[in-house]
This record gives sequence, C-alpha cells and structure tokens, in this order.
Amino acid sequence: MLGVYNPETFTVEHARSAVYALKARLGNGENIAEGLRQQKILKTKRGRAVDDIIAERIEWMKTPVIKPDGEMRPRLESWETTASNLRRFLSPRLGKKLATEVTKHNIATLSNDIVAGKFGVPSTSNARQMRKAASALFNWAAEAGRDYVTASPCVNLPKLDPEHPRTRVLSEEEIRIFWHGLDREDLPWDRRTRLALKFELVTMLRSNELLGAHRNELFDLKGEHPRFDVPLKRVKKRRVIQQPLSNLAVEIIKEALTSDKQQFVFASPLGDQRMNRKVMAVALRGTKHTDGKRKGQTKTPGICALLGLKPFTPHDLRRTSATLAGDLGFDDAWIAKCLDHAASNKGEQVVPSVTGKVYNHSKRMKEKRAVLDGIAAELRRIIGTTAEGRLKMAA
Repeated sequence: MLGVYNPETFTVEHARSAVYALKARLGNGENIAEGLRQQKILKTKRGRAVDDIIAERIEWMKTPVIKPDGEMRPRLESWETTASNLRRFLSPRLGKKLATEVTKHNIATLSNDIVAGKFGVPSTSNARQMRKAASALFNWAAEAGRDYVTASPCVNLPKLDPEHPRTRVLSEEEIRIFWHGLDREDLPWDRRTRLALKFELVTMLRSNELLGAHRNELFDLKGEHPRFDVPLKRVKKRRVIQQPLSNLAVEIIKEALTSDKQQFVFASPLGDQRMNRKVMAVALRGTKHTDGKRKGQTKTPGICALLGLKPFTPHDLRRTSATLAGDLGFDDAWIAKCLDHAASNKGEQVVPSVTGKVYNHSKRMKEKRAVLDGIAAELRRIIGTTAEGRLKMAA
C-alpha cells in the first residue's frame, strides 16, 4: 500500500510520485518484497521488551559449549552472577520497557538509585556491577543478527565514585584466636568448612579454587614435594594453578580426608560432593531469618561473632597470608605467584607472558614453595604448635 489519501498530507500527486519511485527501484533490480519483509522483521525485533531480551541473554550465557580443556561448560561461566544483576536491578525498573526506548538517563538514574540504597544497602559496587551487566546485555542485543537495539544506552555514563579496596588483615592475636577457635566442638558449622577456612589461610588459594579439591588433584602428599593442581575451570584467570603444599596444608588435607573412598577433600555434609562456593563466607558471617516476624534476626551466628572477632571474609585470609609473607621479607613477585596474580614487570624489564606460561615452571614452583613453607612456619609460631602438630609448652 502506497498510503492513505488525504487532501493535505497524501494526495494523488504524492501517490503518483511514489509509484514512479517504486518503478525506478524495480528497474534497478531491487527486491522490494524482500525489503518490506526485512523491515517487518526488524520492526518486530525492535518491539521487544527488556525482560524478553534478558531471558534470551541468560539462556545464551548458560548454554554449554566446548572449553579449551575439552569440557562442556556454560558459554559464560560466571553467568549466574550476571543473571542475578540483571534480574535484581535492571528487570524491576526497566523490564517492561521496550529495549529501544531505554536511554542513557534511565541507566544513570538506576545506577544512582542503587548507590543511594533504593535497592537495599547503598552500594557503589552493585551499581558498577549493574552497569557492567547492562552494557554487555545491550551490546549483545545490538549485534548483527539480533538487532534488537541500534546502540547501547550504557555509554558516557557519569563516573561512579572510586571504591576503596579492603585492607582487613588479621593480627597475630586474631590469627591465634581464629585458628584455635575453629577447633571448638560447639561451633554450629561443619568441621570440613572450618578446615577449608584454615586451608585458605595456609595456601593463599581462592575459596572456589580450594573447595572443589579432589583426591586426584593432589600429588606426592607423602613425599618431599606435595602439591595441589587446580584445574583451569575453577581458576579466576582460567589457567591451571600448581600450588605447592606446606606440611601444615598436608596436615589439613589428611584430617579432611576421613576415608579412602572420599573423593572430595572438603566434602559436603550432604555427601561426597563439593560444598557450595559461598559456604565459607556464610560460615564467617552467619545467617539471618528471611521471613516472618524474625526477618533480619540472626538464625545461625557466624564464626567471627562466636569467636569475638571483627568481621572478615575468606578473601581477607589471603590478604593476611600475603602480609605475613611480606613481613617475612619475601619478594612481592614471589607472593604474587602464590596468589595467582599476574606479574608481568620485573623492575624496568617487561617479562614476555610466554616466559611465565611455558618456560618458568620450575623456578616458579621453587619460589612459591619457599613462600608457602615460610608462611606455615610463621603460622605455627603464632598459633603455638610444632611441626608435629603438638602445642608448644610455655617456657
């Protein structure tokens, strides 16, 4: 249809001009019918609501694909975190809105409201995570083949205030209270959860890296060079970690493995399977009631509260170990290797990344073992035990 006749906006002359234009396009070989069909498809795509695109994006993220190690895992392995940010923040405010109608002002206002506490506790971090998830969503929606939007509204947003990094480090007295407190029989948290917390302090590994520890990832536990190989699928940087184990780390593993049949070192109380990745953080802070008259009240007290310690997180245990290593005089580059932090600069010389990936394994293991053995010895001094695990007698 060329148009609807209107003596002011669409006359016979307008229609005649439109016919001549169509004839010219046909004469140039243009497939007008296909063009109209594509316009209709595009119009349908541009009529999708944000919630529809969020649902499709989540399905796309969690679809299993072949990874570099040959295993089938979700396309984006951190999809649950991204999905949570989209559902918690973007969907309630903008979910019913057409994706094409979302503006930079909408995203900036949502971001400001998160910082102001209109979605719970005021949080610049949550606002930053929302922006990251929303930006990825709209960039994905604008890709050729989808064309749900023409461009992302998440550009040139006002800068958020910088977040101050956590600096919590346990003192020697706190380490002593924490270590011995974890051995109390009256704590409401599973023994292997408590051993996992000790293991993080001793090994400097991340919670997700150590909680999935499997028997077949442990080597030479009875020899001179025990180690724990963390597969890349559990590592933040998606690279295999070979972490030397000190004698203190080996003691923890041997206590956690209560039978020859047990495959997971820190097996869940529900069976021989890995624990939930958040179990250590929850154990430290405790849980609260989520409904009823007692909503917000303590349900199970956390280890920090039970031991009278200022709150801290599992990640703070890594920082505490790194601080101990620094105080012992170990090189920052050696400590960074134990933390699995990239260390590309050595003085003024840039070290090629391939050096670390391929040629430097032997040196790296020697340096890491020195640091971790040093931390173990220092922890034994602080908690007052010998290498055989006996409490030191006061002089």
